[in-house]
Amino acid sequence: MKIAIVGVSGAVGQEFLRVLDERNFPFDELVLFGSARSAGTSYNFRGVDYTVKELKHNDDFKGIDYAFVSAGGSTSKEFAETITKHGTIMIDNSSAFRMDSDVPLVVPEVNPTDAYETPRNIIANPNCTTIQMVVALKAIENLSHIKRVHASTYQAASGAGASAMAELYEQYRQVLAGEEPTVDKFAYQLAFNLIPQIDVFTDNGYTKEEMKMYNETRKIMHSDIQVSATCVRVPALRSHSQSLWIETEEPLSVEQVREAVATGDGLILMDNPEKKEYPMPLFLSGKDPVYAGRIRKDLTNPNGITMWIVGDQIKKGAALNAVQIAEFLIKNPKQ
Repeated sequence: MKIAIVGVSGAVGQEFLRVLDERNFPFDELVLFGSARSAGTSYNFRGVDYTVKELKHNDDFKGIDYAFVSAGGSTSKEFAETITKHGTIMIDNSSAFRMDSDVPLVVPEVNPTDAYETPRNIIANPNCTTIQMVVALKAIENLSHIKRVHASTYQAASGAGASAMAELYEQYRQVLAGEEPTVDKFAYQLAFNLIPQIDVFTDNGYTKEEMKMYNETRKIMHSDIQVSATCVRVPALRSHSQSLWIETEEPLSVEQVREAVATGDGLILMDNPEKKEYPMPLFLSGKDPVYAGRIRKDLTNPNGITMWIVGDQIKKGAALNAVQIAEFLIKNPKQ
């Protein structure tokens, strides 16, 4: 088993290394790729020093079974053929191929067998907010078909990368020191603020991030589900949170939903309001599952359930999900 990480120097690339180590992912050889700027950098993994190779249009991917790619959409598009032409399965973390009809969009807890259909040798990793939402929705869909979801997201700085996390730290320091805060990664100062825009606006007034949640959820769940989202950047460092209002075809009790969450794949129930126990990003960063709490009936809709979920978007929302896809294919080869 020979694997590669493309974009290893970024936040998700570094998370790939941690996840592969934590899960004792089976491989015989590891190759790291990066930009010309990153080439030559060395990373120690399991006691071995690996030097980053520059990503080029050549035959470097010959013999590589799986390539975990997190280098941005333009790089993914440019190098997809180079990565896949010798049979490498490219598990791509960008938005470049997510809605292509001949590229599966996979969350292993929801639609793992879609990963078998790879005519282009590409599997797309969904958007981080979509991943954690559909893990939660799957448990409810098993009880009754979901007709629509209204979602508000509370997305941490890390969703914009390692440099955005550093900027948030620096902004807090600058504001507390009475200095003018540096604003570069976001349209506005994020420290002590909320920004109700993630990605660019589309013609219908929703951002691309919000439309990803609509379109990707339908593709992953093979469903006519309707999702209306408002995505907000918040001054948390890591792990995204979401408020979900879920309407099902049949009315569900809170007890049914709690049981479904408690036994759901990739889910942890954290729902004890009397003891002030509910998911919070500060305490759940670095965790694998999606955590769900504040489960209650929607006061405005007899078929409605509301809940609050938190997931680490660098881990489950990116690196872990990609590694789980490869694990599924290794353990369950297509017959």
